[in-house]
Amino acid sequence: MNISANVAYEEFKNRFKLFIGKNPSLITNTLSNIFSMRMIGNKTHGDLAEIGISEFINQFMYDFKSSHVGKNLFRSKTCEEDILVESIIGTQKGVRIPISLKAYGNGPLQLSTDKEQIFFRYLQNYGKCIEKQNVIKNILTSEAFSALFAINIMPLIYDEVHARCNIMVFDFSKAFQSVTRILFIDKNEYFDEKSGNIVAIKGRKHPIYLFVDRQGQYVCEVRYGGASANALQRGVWTHTKNALPYFDSLTNGWIDYVSNETLVKLFSIALNASKEGHEKANEILLKDIERLKKANGVQTI
Repeated sequence: MNISANVAYEEFKNRFKLFIGKNPSLITNTLSNIFSMRMIGNKTHGDLAEIGISEFINQFMYDFKSSHVGKNLFRSKTCEEDILVESIIGTQKGVRIPISLKAYGNGPLQLSTDKEQIFFRYLQNYGKCIEKQNVIKNILTSEAFSALFAINIMPLIYDEVHARCNIMVFDFSKAFQSVTRILFIDKNEYFDEKSGNIVAIKGRKHPIYLFVDRQGQYVCEVRYGGASANALQRGVWTHTKNALPYFDSLTNGWIDYVSNETLVKLFSIALNASKEGHEKANEILLKDIERLKKANGVQTI
């Protein structure tokens, strides 16, 4: 991703946050429908979030258009994008912005899968306790870690217990500027934030490199699980609760959502209906979206 795309993504995030601030009912409706898909399956909402958010942009944000990349295209790409957003007016007109959408529960959040285990192996060159600020700066501005800035991650976070959700974007720049220590934590070890020491504890199966700020608080981590690791045991991770100061909420905080059982029933019927029936249903749904636009005073062109 080039500099123009970086600038365009910042503009898109600002516009998205501003739009939601003015029209909270629209994003609440869309996110409620997306997270209702968890009634179908634990992972269903993640896939449907990709097309749901892409269509949200197309329907309501007149200065952008979006397309869903799709799984087949995704497999042939080196980047992790799920949708492509393009500004159609303004200074960034024509710039295409790749965005990776992630739907996670409130807690651990994977920022990069790191399939080649680049980050962990790179850190091994610097030992187990990295505290010199010039060394940390060199690490975080290295070619290895610059790859993180090429991925525009837009996480949809849900708290199922309290029926609330949040779109939280991790601020890599702010986070990396705050890192003062990078520590190797081996399996069966744990970093105690109160004492600032590494202590023995049973449970951790794979080592990590832990990034902490000047207050000794958690920022993010690089996991390494070797050949036996699954996706949850490798890559770059952070935590939506422990690293809260390094997130920007595009929904301006938590919003309550309501499960939509009618939508689940609609999917059930649609899967057994014909293409002709789907076309008629689409016409009705598009009329309803126009009603929502009018009710919220959304500009259309």
